[in-house]
Amino acid sequence: MREVDAPMVLDEEFPRVLVVSHTPFSRVSGTAMTLSNLFSGWPKDRLAQVHTGNIPPTTEVCENFFHFPPRDHYLPIQYYAMRMSGWNGRTPLQQSRPIAAVHAAAESRPTMAKIYAQLRATADLSPIRVPPTLIEWMRGFRPDVVYSMLGSVRLTRITALAARTCGVPVVPHFTDDWPATLYDNGELFGRADRSVQETIARLIRLAPLGMVISQPMAQEYARRYGVPFSPFANCVDETFFAPPRGEAEQRETTELVYVGALHLNRWESLRDIGAALDGLAAAGLPVRLTIHAPEPDLTRYAGHFAPLARVRLGPSLNSDEVPAALHGADVLVHIESFDEEIRRYTRYSVSTKIPQYLASGRPILGYGPAEVASMHHIQEADAGVIVGTDDTAALVRGLTDLCRDAALRERLARNGTAFARREHAKENVAARFAATLGSAARTGSSTAGAAGRQLT
Repeated sequence: MREVDAPMVLDEEFPRVLVVSHTPFSRVSGTAMTLSNLFSGWPKDRLAQVHTGNIPPTTEVCENFFHFPPRDHYLPIQYYAMRMSGWNGRTPLQQSRPIAAVHAAAESRPTMAKIYAQLRATADLSPIRVPPTLIEWMRGFRPDVVYSMLGSVRLTRITALAARTCGVPVVPHFTDDWPATLYDNGELFGRADRSVQETIARLIRLAPLGMVISQPMAQEYARRYGVPFSPFANCVDETFFAPPRGEAEQRETTELVYVGALHLNRWESLRDIGAALDGLAAAGLPVRLTIHAPEPDLTRYAGHFAPLARVRLGPSLNSDEVPAALHGADVLVHIESFDEEIRRYTRYSVSTKIPQYLASGRPILGYGPAEVASMHHIQEADAGVIVGTDDTAALVRGLTDLCRDAALRERLARNGTAFARREHAKENVAARFAATLGSAARTGSSTAGAAGRQLT
């Protein structure tokens, strides 16, 4: 990954940044961890956050928060109508009983999937109510720039509102290609997709530059939106770095480990790996895969792995337990779905765990479409074996190479660690990140000032 060059900043030159997001600074998810890592070391008096999610923030990175929950930004008639339908008013609307039921059924029933998409689009595009207390709080903080990872029409509009209210530029950070895929099936008779494109276009007019998750995405988004984009993925601290296993440390059974979620049909790719491992074990090659996933995913998908003798479902991990799990592996597993619609969504994404995998001193098995950015990232680091096609024979060959060749594993692991030191070490990435936001604050002030103060 090649970062866009930016000058280093001194402590007193950190811009005052207003962060707008669903999830607050915390360690509860990959997005929250990436956010916390990128802002690591930021002066706390120059950082504030508006968050819509009902998750308690931590004060490790930021101490100034404004919780803007759904009950405050939906119109009263919308709010009470949704409460009457079974929503508790605190958790995300998608977790309300009726919508959650539709979502669960959508995985196996195309008709229900279409209904769920319509419900989601209706909520996303609905009007936003802005309380005066939020306007007063944002202006009182006096930010130099607004930053957001966005993710929906609603959050994009709130982000633009914050920038216009404060008269400052905005820096959007895209971590997957949701603008091209969120509503690409004609939801609300095409109005949903038009709203995405119009909302993003209005936001980009406030942005002197943007951020993305990978170099291929930076190139595509610069072409698509006409402003420069810098790639910033997750960064890792020293707790993740470990030396590769030497010959004397190799074990009789090769231990594969996967850490991550199982949604987006990732469970199917893991099931393929498990079936291949059963075949290798039957042929005399001792090997095992341990899966660490969020508890809801383990509950939902456990039945798919029950017939596989060489797959073990491990416990869900807290963020501080992840390094030990990675260091205990011989091979780490990264997977993406071969489903056509999902591979369009993930084509530019680099998972939060990829920098962690690279730093851990363990080789990686990458199983998923060869063209997606996460597989390209592992290849660029020369840190793993990539099986880029949905081909059982190719998967067996890749697994066999990794499991039988200890020297190959050690070489790939060393490459990954060196690459992570250059590209993902927290102190380096956080400094480039700060310099880029500082550049946006300086060059974008006139653009934002001319944008007016349209609030919705």
